[in-house]
Amino acid sequence: MVKEGDALPDAELIRMTEAGPEQVGVKGLADGRKIVIFGLPGAFTPTCDAAHLPSFIRTKDGFADKGIDEIICVSVNDAHVMRYWGKHSGATEAGITMLADGDASFTKALGLEFSVPAVGFYDRSRRYAMMVDNGVVRVLHLEKPGECGISTGEAMLDAI
Repeated sequence: MVKEGDALPDAELIRMTEAGPEQVGVKGLADGRKIVIFGLPGAFTPTCDAAHLPSFIRTKDGFADKGIDEIICVSVNDAHVMRYWGKHSGATEAGITMLADGDASFTKALGLEFSVPAVGFYDRSRRYAMMVDNGVVRVLHLEKPGECGISTGEAMLDAI
């Protein structure tokens, strides 16, 4: 499982553009930059939609003030869902990058996958937020299952 001081795994995520799906290498996102990545179980799920994503929309400007180059939301969903969720929630307009981890390869490389077959969750992401500096995890807030407190935008902003 990922921990502070670890280098991010190099995996491919997907963003939906006007021209169609685009592969995005995590290494390219992180090299030479300070970024915040937050992962969550699923787009449009109750806590993710009502609490986790909105916390980063509210705090976006505070991260820019602290030198964060980009805030990235990652979920094990497809790129179409992430694009629509970004538009519907206001995250895209706020400047949050919405990336799909459709096959959970990034989530699995981090060691943060979980499954709950009763609700159709297979290899979904645990809830977390991390600050990454030049590809190295400097701050990691990993939630206990069912919680959304230490991985919010406010908590991450206070930690960096």
